[in-house]
Amino acid sequence: MKILIKAMREGLGRLIVLIDWVFSPKKLKRIEVEQAKVNKQVESLKIYQFYACPFCIKTRRAIKRLNLPIETRNAQAGQFRAELLAGGGEVKVPCLRIKKGDEITWMYESSDIMAYLDKRFG
Repeated sequence: MKILIKAMREGLGRLIVLIDWVFSPKKLKRIEVEQAKVNKQVESLKIYQFYACPFCIKTRRAIKRLNLPIETRNAQAGQFRAELLAGGGEVKVPCLRIKKGDEITWMYESSDIMAYLDKRFG
């Protein structure tokens, strides 16, 4: 039963990815100088995510809509999963890692992440 639920969840996630690809949001247009500033600012941001997670897809859509080249990190296994657990305290996605100087903040919850990005870059 557990395997069936996991397979259905993964299949539904892949379907959502396909729908997201077909109906991809339009990117926010900025003048070149403005976009260069934004690109520099987002270098301090990393998004930890699972590829087929609906909340991660929703967050990636917001990132794309805002035209933010934020590095995405697959936290399903390996190094990035370990980083998320060690830094954020739990493996929960999506999670935005925000670095300001020597201070690092881990922001969970897709709605909080999207509100933060909209306020800062929208």
